[in-house]
Amino acid sequence: MAKTVSTSSASTVKPKVDKTSDTTKPGISQDIIKELSDEINNMLSYAVYNGITINTEINSLIQNSSVDDLINAHNLLCKNVAPATPKSIKYTKNLHSEDNSKMILSRLPLVRNLIILALVFLAIFIITGTSSAVNNDSLDKGIMNNHGEQLLLNIGYLCAISGLGVVFYLLKNVSSSLKKGTLLPEESIEYMAQIVLGIIAGLVLSEILSVYITNPDNVNLFNKSVLALIGGFSSDALFSMLQGVIDRIKSIFIPASTS
Repeated sequence: MAKTVSTSSASTVKPKVDKTSDTTKPGISQDIIKELSDEINNMLSYAVYNGITINTEINSLIQNSSVDDLINAHNLLCKNVAPATPKSIKYTKNLHSEDNSKMILSRLPLVRNLIILALVFLAIFIITGTSSAVNNDSLDKGIMNNHGEQLLLNIGYLCAISGLGVVFYLLKNVSSSLKKGTLLPEESIEYMAQIVLGIIAGLVLSEILSVYITNPDNVNLFNKSVLALIGGFSSDALFSMLQGVIDRIKSIFIPASTS
């Protein structure tokens, strides 16, 4: 009876020791190897479908199926399909493999949200633009000299134009990313931040920098509208320009470190 108990207790302990040794065993896990194989297949499929030239030595590397050969094949294919990446290729493949009965806007929420925002900005632009409170004189006064409803309508008008500019830029960028296979899922968050930055850039360019770019006496509806549109469309360029000014100011007060 005691012998049976000792045998059963030994049999319950032994697998736990084996599992611990398996988890602590060094080396590349099978999950990583499987992920390498999946990404290689996805990149091969993408390259063949888009007529991209593939290095023929990849065939022998894949057939050997060693970890070193898979890594070398993966590296070669990444160079072949650039600027696309394994992550963007997988995301694009998932978009095409989803239910074909759904509209492309349902399968790609980023484009749908950008189109909705474009329509919203267009509606705000039309509503504020047709208001009698938005005119050459009110825009010439700027934010500091307008008050109440007139100030709100003028800001809404400029924000709408800035929003149209940045959405126009982002929709063109998404279209280009889809063609190149470089679209990533996290770009939806980045694009929302760019829309906010574009609106801010449009206001900065039309209300603050317009005083230094043009003669204040010549600022009219067309000029400020164009500045707001340019600010929204080129928010990255405006940010780089302001960053360059800040860096120059810092270089005056903070001496460069000498090695």
